[in-house]
Amino acid sequence: MDIADGELVTFLGPSGCGKTTTLRMVAGFIPPTAGSIHIGDTDVTRIPVHKRETGMVFQRYALFPHMTVEQNIAFGLEMHRVKPQDRSIRITEVLALVRMSHLSQRYPRELSGGQQQRVAIARALAIRPKAFLLDEPLSNLDAKLRLEVREEIRTLQQELGLSTIFVTHDQEEALAISDRMAVMFDGKVQQVGTPEELYERPANLFVASFLGRMNFLPGRRASATEFVTTSATSINAAGLAANSQQLGLRPERIRLDAMPQAGFANQLTGTVDAVTYLGDQLDIRFRAESGLLLTVQAPNLPEPGNGFRGWQPGMAAIANFHAHDCIAFSEAAA
Repeated sequence: MDIADGELVTFLGPSGCGKTTTLRMVAGFIPPTAGSIHIGDTDVTRIPVHKRETGMVFQRYALFPHMTVEQNIAFGLEMHRVKPQDRSIRITEVLALVRMSHLSQRYPRELSGGQQQRVAIARALAIRPKAFLLDEPLSNLDAKLRLEVREEIRTLQQELGLSTIFVTHDQEEALAISDRMAVMFDGKVQQVGTPEELYERPANLFVASFLGRMNFLPGRRASATEFVTTSATSINAAGLAANSQQLGLRPERIRLDAMPQAGFANQLTGTVDAVTYLGDQLDIRFRAESGLLLTVQAPNLPEPGNGFRGWQPGMAAIANFHAHDCIAFSEAAA
């Protein structure tokens, strides 16, 4: 796998899939049992950590509690034998980048979680790394702060043009921050591509189920454009291969209406089984007359149609969706 200059690539996957292990091999903390790692034109596979020109941000910050913010940043520069006069300049620069100049003399215990993470980022940036490595850096922050720090990391990375590997198990985080993503499972990369490529056209059932939500409809291909589910529901679909055994359909791609809508290749008549209110959206379980169950994700809008607030269990409804929103898989089960 190649990561381009200035590109941010996310390793995404469940716990134990190998993403942090891979990151630690790049950083030099774990020796690989096979293969090689290159940073620029240099083979760093057997080069020790401190000579790799990588800056790493850890999940738990790893700040020295007895050192001030300034001293924490200076420590890495000392280890890289940066001259004292240059050290001072770099510390000033990175503190300004992460908006922590006014807190340079504080100790980690006097900082919030978000501020501690900014110090960890500043420390990694101060050594001017060729590769910027982040191991689930936002997992200890609350939701609002996570969003804020995520945006700051992305802005800094783009401004500085750093080649970056970002490890996370949070799919929304990966979609929001990445130039490309590598979805991993069981020590293997399942698919690499842009967030749009992976979400819109997942390579297999694992990627489809891990990245976002998906209705999976088992069945068989009846023709080049028709798929018949195990509940005998006929669905118009695009891109059906001869061995298609399952269709995937994103909940937000289904429009639920009281009346048929023009322009949709699929219009399934049925009833609303259940409605879950989630604030900005509604989760609706729809049961077609054939017995087929679909989860529909609808925006919470006041007007009738896909966001109709008045949906109640037992109401008649029609599920409308396009043929091109159906994704065919040759695998039989997720």
